[in-house]
Amino acid sequence: MFHAPRKGAKVRRFQWISVALLVLVGIINLLDRSTLSIANTYVRADLHISDAQMGFLLSAFSLAYAFAQLPVGVALDRMGSRLVLGVGLCVWSVAQLCGGLVTSFHQFIVARVVLGIGESPTFPAGAKMIANWFNQRERGTPTGVFLSAPTISPMLAPPILTGLTMAYGWRNMFIIMGVAGIVLSVIWYVIARDRKDVELTPEENSYFDGSSEPEAPKRVLSFAEWRGLFTQPTMWGIVLGFVGVIYGVWLYLTWLPDYLKAERHLTFAKVGVVACIPYIFATLGALSSGVLADWLLDRGANPINSRKWPICLGLLGGAGFSIPFAYASATTTAIVWLCFVLFFLYLASAGAWALVNVATPGHMIATVGGFQNFGGYLGGSLAPIITGWLKQHTGSFRASLLLSAAVAFVAAFVYLLLVRAPIRDIAPDADK
Repeated sequence: MFHAPRKGAKVRRFQWISVALLVLVGIINLLDRSTLSIANTYVRADLHISDAQMGFLLSAFSLAYAFAQLPVGVALDRMGSRLVLGVGLCVWSVAQLCGGLVTSFHQFIVARVVLGIGESPTFPAGAKMIANWFNQRERGTPTGVFLSAPTISPMLAPPILTGLTMAYGWRNMFIIMGVAGIVLSVIWYVIARDRKDVELTPEENSYFDGSSEPEAPKRVLSFAEWRGLFTQPTMWGIVLGFVGVIYGVWLYLTWLPDYLKAERHLTFAKVGVVACIPYIFATLGALSSGVLADWLLDRGANPINSRKWPICLGLLGGAGFSIPFAYASATTTAIVWLCFVLFFLYLASAGAWALVNVATPGHMIATVGGFQNFGGYLGGSLAPIITGWLKQHTGSFRASLLLSAAVAFVAAFVYLLLVRAPIRDIAPDADK
């Protein structure tokens, strides 16, 4: 059995400070994304917008988020997680605050676009920081812990954001969340550190690369390497497969509260309680992904398969349980099926980020993570639009749920067939 090199107390301290901060940032990130879905009914009434317009408003964030991944991944690999994520956190928090001040649909579109741009570094930065502070064979569990944030937040969002909305109104709820993010951006910048900025002993450096030499300078990603990523099937598998993950994740994150009100006839207060239940299971799914990946690795699976198999399992499970969920007649039965759907979807989501960490050369992890998010959210941004359109024209969410199952099923086979080997490290002089 493999035994990782010993790490010093300083390394261990920075590892878990980094993970703790990333979890906090991730929780605020997803709470801010959830504000509009929680306030959906009030915003539509206040700004006089239709279901289809709400679908476009919900997708404005994800489209901006997707396209911002392209430059942000390169920026992270060049400047590090501390600076880029710190600036992004401040920008998105200001946009979130402004969301509480808008007076029209078009102003809200602008606020959501800036929110998407600001939030874009979060998960590529998290992947890079974990790769920066953890030995490759130990990244599964911290990645799973970090990626529990996207499930903890939707679990906390309904009671917290519903309570704030009922107490202070939807506008003040947006403003309060914006102020909270600005405060956290200061805390992040003061405490977080990239490994290159921390002085380590030779023994501490040996934990990362097996040698006692200081960390080698990271080379800048060349254009030939950037271009060469798309000549490799694994890169296409990572990007296209993530569409199936984000399509389902984003559908539920944006439309679940309205589904519970419109399809299950729950009151606004009850939605605040019921909507958090499936995300308890989603959190378990995200945490299970890292543990399962490390367990497979310890039992002989190669690093790629140890991450890929949980993703495929998660997508197939999410697709399979979406079918009885779509046809469930009783509310309690529907919630039970939904718990299984989200457990498996977030098992896949966490596995996808763990895959980036083991399939990618260290100097391009954030770039590949950015492309993964670009593909995922570009495709996933269709989920709110299609769901809003189908709901407006059919009066039901069933067709949207079945479509998400089909997308997840296809994505599982994309991962299975295309992701078979690590991304090759293309020589930086290849573009000469």
